[in-house]
Amino acid sequence: MPGSQPEAMALPRRSFLGLAAGTAAATSALTFDSAAAAPLPKLSDPFTLGVASGDPLPNAVVLWTRLAPDPLKGGGMPARTYRVEWEVAADDKFSRVVRSGVASASPSQGHSVHVDAVGLEPGRTYWFRFRQGEHVSPVGRTRTAPSVQANPESLRWGVTSCQNWEAGYYNAHRHLAEEDLDFVAFLGDYIYEGKGNPNALRTHEGTDEPYSLTDYRNRHAQYRTDADLQAAHAAHPFICTPDDHEIDNNWADDIPQDPQNQTPEAFRKRRIAALQAYYEHMPFRRTQRPHGPDMQIYRAFRFGRLLDVPVLDTRQYRSDQISTLAEAEAPGRTITGEKQEKWLLRRLTDSPSRWNVLANQVMWAQNDRTAGPAESFDFDNMDGYRWQRRRVLEQFRQVSNPVIMTGDRHCTWACDLKTDFDHEGSEVVGAEFTGTSITSGGDADPVAFHKSYDPIMADSPHWRYIDNQRGYLIMEANRKQLTTQLRLVDTVTKRESKVRTEATFVVLDGVPGITEVDAAKA
Repeated sequence: MPGSQPEAMALPRRSFLGLAAGTAAATSALTFDSAAAAPLPKLSDPFTLGVASGDPLPNAVVLWTRLAPDPLKGGGMPARTYRVEWEVAADDKFSRVVRSGVASASPSQGHSVHVDAVGLEPGRTYWFRFRQGEHVSPVGRTRTAPSVQANPESLRWGVTSCQNWEAGYYNAHRHLAEEDLDFVAFLGDYIYEGKGNPNALRTHEGTDEPYSLTDYRNRHAQYRTDADLQAAHAAHPFICTPDDHEIDNNWADDIPQDPQNQTPEAFRKRRIAALQAYYEHMPFRRTQRPHGPDMQIYRAFRFGRLLDVPVLDTRQYRSDQISTLAEAEAPGRTITGEKQEKWLLRRLTDSPSRWNVLANQVMWAQNDRTAGPAESFDFDNMDGYRWQRRRVLEQFRQVSNPVIMTGDRHCTWACDLKTDFDHEGSEVVGAEFTGTSITSGGDADPVAFHKSYDPIMADSPHWRYIDNQRGYLIMEANRKQLTTQLRLVDTVTKRESKVRTEATFVVLDGVPGITEVDAAKA
């Protein structure tokens, strides 16, 4: 299935809408403003940000685009609502259109389009595109999930996170677009909120950090103009969840990183703006539209009886960060909130799937930063929420093949998960694969990294493999094992870069933890 995308063809209006009849259930509701009695201004190319799909179900998938003829200037759209036609086909030539309809792109939603294309067949590949006036979008390819009762032989997906625009080029996305995948899990830090660095390889737009809705729209739009990122989105459905940089570094619920500089009222406004812009640029269902400062992010996806993927939100409900190990052990501290934790444990323990792979932002495995008897930790991840971590991991004993896939670290950590990381004989209850970044951290220095972390690894027997180079993970599950490949690019500071498989990890069905680590298997 991987390969170059067919060039979008401008079809006559009658052909483009010819199969719209009978698809009312799949057609987005239209709400046009009263000013539409006057002719709408014609647009230059509005599809500068490409197309995307996401959140696949057995009978539906979300189709996304945003009209933005001038993407770094608020989108450059008139303050009017525009009609956008869409269609889904069973072939890349669009000779067998199976669903089509019309959606509205309104100013209140940044002229973004979120179509929930329902009535599709499970476990099928489809192609889709949009049209506005005389303009036809690039073609996207997507895939629905298997039916809930299906038992597929295997499923294959990508894991990515952390794509700081200023740190390098998206070579990893270019290679990811060429993989044969059922979906991609993007685990946070889709944008970075820092002000532009004039010395960076490529500089963030704007003169400051984003605070307003227009600011965040421009920052997202800048990232979306990247051709390699567009290619990855056009090739695979994405399941996305944010971490911190989509709003503010290390934010926790209603507390910013620097409360001495951001009042509660100011940060609330910033959070409202950031979540709105995030929704506008992600392939989310319209039921996930933010309401004020809140957005329903945690959710789950079932891929037949082989795979279940709960998706976490570790920012909106977390207790504030602390600074000491004693505080990290305090009962009641939570990174998910009580309601989400109950939902997660119920989902995991009731799951009929063979593999239960949690999509998560921050590292669960204990991660000491100092060699020898002294200890130091980053309390922004689960090391700062030990009481909850211990309680949840103890419940993993009741879960079929629990595995966590994680972002955030800009490095690769393959770890066994234990009920008590401080005791070497503690029971292993699962595995965690913390994937590296797309660009964040820039080109790595593996020699310096291993000089610092290899001595710590000797004191951390649950660490099975570590690396700090750029790339992504490919995970594949079948009825006997889950295999994870670490795919690395040579560089992110030059546009031309090859990709290679640096290491392979195996988790066997019914055997908690990582069974095999092979740093040479391609």
